[in-house]
Amino acid sequence: MDIKNTQYNLVYNQIAKSLEEAINALGNEIDLSIEDISKSLSIAPNMKMGHIAFGCFQLAKQLKKAPPQIASEICEKLVVPNTVSEAKVVGPYLNFFISPKGLGEDYLSTVLDESLFKQKLFADDSRVMIEYSQPNTHKVLHVGHMRNLCLGNALVRLCRYSGLDTLAVTYPGDMGTHVAKCLWYLKYKETSEAPKENKGAWLGEIYAKSNALLEDEKGTDKEDKNREQLTAILKELHSEQGPFYDLWKETREWSIELMKESYQWADVEFDRWFFESEVDAKSLEYVNELYKQGVLVKDQGAIGMNLEEDKLGFCLLVKSDGTGLYSTKDVELAKVKFEEFNVDHNVYVVDNRQAFHFKQVFKVLEKVGFEKSKNCFHLEYAMVDLPDGAMSSRKGNIIPLLDLVSQMEETIKTNYLQKYLDDGSWTKVEVEKTATQIANGAIKYGMTKIDNNRKIVFDMNEWLKLDGDTGPYLQYVYARINSLSNKLSSQATSAVDWSLLTKDQEVALMVKLITFNDIAASCAKQLKTINLCSYLFELGKLFNSFYAECPIGKAETPELLSTRLALAKSCGLIMKNGLSLIGIEAPEKM
Repeated sequence: MDIKNTQYNLVYNQIAKSLEEAINALGNEIDLSIEDISKSLSIAPNMKMGHIAFGCFQLAKQLKKAPPQIASEICEKLVVPNTVSEAKVVGPYLNFFISPKGLGEDYLSTVLDESLFKQKLFADDSRVMIEYSQPNTHKVLHVGHMRNLCLGNALVRLCRYSGLDTLAVTYPGDMGTHVAKCLWYLKYKETSEAPKENKGAWLGEIYAKSNALLEDEKGTDKEDKNREQLTAILKELHSEQGPFYDLWKETREWSIELMKESYQWADVEFDRWFFESEVDAKSLEYVNELYKQGVLVKDQGAIGMNLEEDKLGFCLLVKSDGTGLYSTKDVELAKVKFEEFNVDHNVYVVDNRQAFHFKQVFKVLEKVGFEKSKNCFHLEYAMVDLPDGAMSSRKGNIIPLLDLVSQMEETIKTNYLQKYLDDGSWTKVEVEKTATQIANGAIKYGMTKIDNNRKIVFDMNEWLKLDGDTGPYLQYVYARINSLSNKLSSQATSAVDWSLLTKDQEVALMVKLITFNDIAASCAKQLKTINLCSYLFELGKLFNSFYAECPIGKAETPELLSTRLALAKSCGLIMKNGLSLIGIEAPEKM
């Protein structure tokens, strides 16, 4: 997405302003804006040599001088801001050491009063639509679907946090061959009645049975009859009348109810549910109209567009039997999205197996004159496997999401929380709530910490560990800070004096905290979550190092206790808000 950043990092802004004034004081006209300077600032790799670094390489060509000389000349003219204690030349870099006092007063105060989390991070007023979670009815949401759900949910939260007007939509597949197979089995093969509860999950089992039976009967004398029956069902659904259409409406609701139950557990809400069925007939009408206008071509009874000059082959839009395809509906859906919501950017969170499909769809939209086609973006991601291989609803080798959730919550209660129930320190309600939060955090963090292009292998036991790069580890860091705050707040009676924070672990933690909004905005702009997860994991490690080396409860003075506790609270608030951007709730205790 082409989103314009605003300048939101207070510390970087102050340093960039000082640098701009110093560079201008050199007497040369430099083509380098304050925004460019701010973007060039970064956390220095060696805290002994400085905390924030500015490389002078970009000025070498304009000033016709070596970067180390430029760094020295700028340093002579520099007046450091309140958040900086010293500027130091290190080769071609000008490194800045933060001032704990200035940083605490100017920045950490905005963390503690939580105004930091209400800043607008983009100067762009674009309206963004993010379409994610496209489950099929008549199947079951399983752990493999969670990457899409968790990634899309996190991106919606990141975009909204950054100040973008963001719409979350879903596009369930409630039409097609998979539905016909399920209805076919219910009508002709299934002898038992539907259960009174968990009908959606039962329907998923019926689909797996139907697919297995149809595969078994391929090549037999039953194959032709099966195909005829499936075709008849699809035509009846398209005509929107008849017994199969009535059965479809009934069973569809069972699936939607199961989807909503899963979304409620995941704390996911959509502004709009688009259904495949609502664009089915309209998409065919639109494509046939385009054919009449001469925009599309017919080949052996099928209608489509030749995209060979774009190296995209032939995009089939209407089959020879008159029925549409996914591409047909996606062309219509794109039009509906922009027309109904007047969005500027339309993001499709769909796995990388559909990359060619979306290239074809977007190219068709472009060639039929749909101007907003350039604002459609397919966000690809790799699939989720189990340790023993890929999952498939057709084969039935899946872990239904809600079954997995139940299993994870029982494991958490048994391994971690039962002791609190046994000693009477926690109520059963607290145990149940925390188990849900930890299971939720384990899945969401595991699904968002990996780069979009890398495959994920789901391993429940690994993801539930309280140490290492996991959601429960980060939740535990927050719970630990919250416990400290509750325990020591009564002792923090002195005023906070940020200048007392001089130890390496204290300063390293403070420096890490200042980049939170940078990371959030960057993730929103790039439509990636990996950097936020990495940031939170690094923050957790830095806090634990600080906590081990810088005692809070046993601090030498009341002033130091109060100040270290304020730093810990700042870290806790950043951790809590960071987890929230991934959709993870931070438990008050663990």
